[in-house]
Amino acid sequence: MTTVAIVGVGLIGGSFALALHRHGFSGRILGVSSARTLATALGRKVIDEGLSLDQAIPQADLVYLAHPVSRILDVLPKVARLARPTALITDAGSTKAAIVARARELFPADGPIFLGGHPMAGKAERGVEVAEAELFQDTTYVLTPTGGVLPESEPVQEFCVWIDKIGARRLVMSPDQHDVIVALTSHLPQLASTALAAVLFERLPSPDAWKAAGGGLRDSTRLARSAYELWRDICLTNSENIDRALSFYIQKLEHLRENLRQPALKEEFERGAAFVAEFQKHQT
Repeated sequence: MTTVAIVGVGLIGGSFALALHRHGFSGRILGVSSARTLATALGRKVIDEGLSLDQAIPQADLVYLAHPVSRILDVLPKVARLARPTALITDAGSTKAAIVARARELFPADGPIFLGGHPMAGKAERGVEVAEAELFQDTTYVLTPTGGVLPESEPVQEFCVWIDKIGARRLVMSPDQHDVIVALTSHLPQLASTALAAVLFERLPSPDAWKAAGGGLRDSTRLARSAYELWRDICLTNSENIDRALSFYIQKLEHLRENLRQPALKEEFERGAAFVAEFQKHQT
């Protein structure tokens, strides 16, 4: 792999480019983004050259699609036409079933390989200005090949080596399984945080109320800073799984409300604490 094209040089795409540089990649990294973004990326030495899609894709051994989901779906047909037969195309979209299904239609068995991906890394801020080389360190990097089995090809194996080098932990699963899981582990927390912050925005009685808020509120509403433009695509392409996750959550909230004065409330606190203890154990 000597030439990488980053399509969407924002937080994730820019951080992937910086991580490659940091961990020994000596080839060229091409960027495809707006003129303003490319100027910033060049100034920060995130990329080596800014090009159009038509110019960058035919040169690339690895094409890394780091746009929001709807833009990845829009650009896939053109990438499929432009890519080298030996190239690997991967993406960093937050939902996978729709993207992988579209790629299956576009990429022939004897042409470029498409491998769905989702780095479980990020920040509330967006843009190449906040990209950093260590963003993927100690995070999970999900790969979602069709059928949940990685292709046995040299480009895929080399890409996996680079995922390891940048400090991420690889996890392979099917696109459908990914979308079911992240609806619970990622999309539900975001919507819960957004809903909580919106309730407080509407219901806190006075400016003095902010003085009664502590670290728990800060932690619980951190995700509410996330941009709607990103989450719109996620909700559109994973709506059924998110709807199901929200139903589970609403049922649990109703159960808590019904048991505010009952011993069953203690059991929910114990279940919650047990989950956090197990989750934290696996995060270390």
